[in-house]
Amino acid sequence: MRWHELTVNTTEEAIEMVTNFIHELGAGGVSIEESGTLNKERDTSYGQLYDKPFNDIPEGRAVIKGYFSTDVDMVEVLEVLKERVNELKDFNIDTGAPTYDVREVDDEDWADAWKQYFKPMRISDRLTIKPTWEEYEASPGEIILELDPGMAFGTGTHATTSLCLKALEKVIAGDEDVIDVGTGSGVLSIAAAKLGARQVLAVDLDPVAVTIAGENTSLNGLDSQITTKLSDLLGVLKESESGAALNVKLPVQVVVANILAEIILLFIDDVYQVLESGGRYITSGIIISKEQQVVDGLVAAGFEIEEKQYDGDWVVLIAKKR
Repeated sequence: MRWHELTVNTTEEAIEMVTNFIHELGAGGVSIEESGTLNKERDTSYGQLYDKPFNDIPEGRAVIKGYFSTDVDMVEVLEVLKERVNELKDFNIDTGAPTYDVREVDDEDWADAWKQYFKPMRISDRLTIKPTWEEYEASPGEIILELDPGMAFGTGTHATTSLCLKALEKVIAGDEDVIDVGTGSGVLSIAAAKLGARQVLAVDLDPVAVTIAGENTSLNGLDSQITTKLSDLLGVLKESESGAALNVKLPVQVVVANILAEIILLFIDDVYQVLESGGRYITSGIIISKEQQVVDGLVAAGFEIEEKQYDGDWVVLIAKKR
C-alpha cells in the first residue's frame, strides 16, 4: 500500500501543536525526530543503549512526518496546515520559518520502521519504559511500564515525559488519587498507579488517545486502578457535580499534565479546584522561554512553586496548592 508522506521541518517548540494539526487533518500516523543529538550528551547513567545514530538536524529544530492515504487531497491538506501553523505566531510559538514536502512512500517504509529505535529505557532508579514487543528482564525493585504507543503517540522517552515521570516518583508516596490531563499513551497514569496511587483518572480530548491509553492500561494489568475518559478537566468537574462515577475522589492529591504552556495556562483554575489543600500539580510540556509565564499563572492562582527540574530546553514544575 502506498501513502502520502508529509514532512514539516520546524522547531522543537512547535512540535506539539504541529503534530496535533497533522492528526486533525486525518494522518494515519505521525513520526517525530528531534534535534540536539549533535551537541547534547546522551544519558547512559542506567546503561541505556542507543541504536539510533546521531542525526544532523540543527539544534532546536525537528522533523515531523505525517502519513495520509493516497485518496487524500494533499494540496488541500497543505493549504490548511500552513494556515494553522502560521497562526501559531499569535500564541508566541516560534515555528522557525517551517518548510514542507510531500512524497509517496510504501507502507513498509514507515509503518513499523520506528519500532526498531524504541528500546527499553531506564528513566530513573525505579522506572523503566519497555515496548511490548521487546524482551527485558527487570532488576529487583525496578518498575516496568509496558507501552505500545502506536504511530499516533510518543514512546514516553521525550524530555517532558521523562521529567514528569521523575516528578511523579518524587511526589507519589502511596494511596493518592491522581488525575492525568491530556494522557496521550497513558504512560504517566500507568506510572502513577505502579508507584502506588490508589486510583488514577486519565482524560484526553482525543478519542484515539483514550483508546490507546485504555489498551496500555490493560497491557499493564491496571484496569481496576485507571479510568480513561474522553474529557477535559472542566468536564470532569461538571461530571463530579452531577454525581457521575469517576473512581477518583475529588479533591485529589495529585494532578499531572504534560501539555503545551499555552494550554496549561487555560485551565490552572480548574486544577486548583480539583486539588486538595497541599496537593501537588506536576506540569511539563513547557519550553524554557515560556517558563515564567506558567510560573506567574500558577502563583496568581494560589500555587507555590516547590521544585523545578530541567532537561535541555524543557522544564517540569511541581507546584503545591496553598
